[in-house]
Amino acid sequence: MQDRTTTAVYARAGPRPDMLSLDLDEFTFEMNDGAIKHVGPSNKTATAKLYDVEGVEAREFGDKRIKLAFEDDAGNEVEVALFPAEAREVLRGIEVLEGESGVFD
Repeated sequence: MQDRTTTAVYARAGPRPDMLSLDLDEFTFEMNDGAIKHVGPSNKTATAKLYDVEGVEAREFGDKRIKLAFEDDAGNEVEVALFPAEAREVLRGIEVLEGESGVFD
């Protein structure tokens, strides 16, 4: 069975509105013996957003990258692997926000 779809998935648990949003743009999936597999072309894109993050971790990933891991209290998790230049850019952006934005007050 194949399903072509564009969807958003929201996961809510507990008293807080934790939310994991996945936007899948016209992916083709095949379900076979209980396993779901992407069978479409590799030129598709997806967006994942995680709100109300409870846990954050930065660690080495292989020899040349930094992995940032984010998790909410419902167990939803997003991981991002960055090269050092990209990680430094994130750090610079946060430092700018600390100095210029009221978010950190």
